[in-house]
Amino acid sequence: MNKPLSIGLTGGIGSGKSLVADFFKLLGIPVYISDLEAKKLMQTNSLVRENLINAFGEVVYSDSGELNRSELAKIIFNNADALKKVNSIVHPQVRLHYKEWLSQHTGVSYVIQESAILFDTGLFKNFDKIITVTADKEIRLSRVVERDSCSRESVLERMSKQISEQDKIEKSDFVIYNNTELVIPQIIDIHNQLLEL
Repeated sequence: MNKPLSIGLTGGIGSGKSLVADFFKLLGIPVYISDLEAKKLMQTNSLVRENLINAFGEVVYSDSGELNRSELAKIIFNNADALKKVNSIVHPQVRLHYKEWLSQHTGVSYVIQESAILFDTGLFKNFDKIITVTADKEIRLSRVVERDSCSRESVLERMSKQISEQDKIEKSDFVIYNNTELVIPQIIDIHNQLLEL
């Protein structure tokens, strides 16, 4: 059985990449949501747990063994080194978990791994093709402010930490524009191209 193509799906905050991932699922394509799986691994993977406790202390897990998200968020908020440390603990395990997941999906033409930080982490090098979802900054801003009930400033702060849209577009094989354009025809077009590869 041929190994499926491994496709990376990314996009900045508010671009609509989760929506795009859902459409690919509707087309029958297996989609691995990195952020979701990372959260699960922080809860269930003993090595991740041990390393997080060694790095930040017992406070990152509650007495009942649940990940203390608010405590961890406090630690990494505005602390680039702490965030780097968390990523260095969690991301290798996500990569291993994705490989294992990939081995269970052999009967399809391609699979997708959705991750906001494909380019930031160098993860993009592991994929056969990359799809970036993009939208104008103001549109992305207003979407996130509405979705997360937060301030423009906090969203701009988060945006400033992600690589530029232009960089993402230049490094991608396919780009989905999600401003006022129809997204589904763009997805179907990419889907058909990937099936032909």
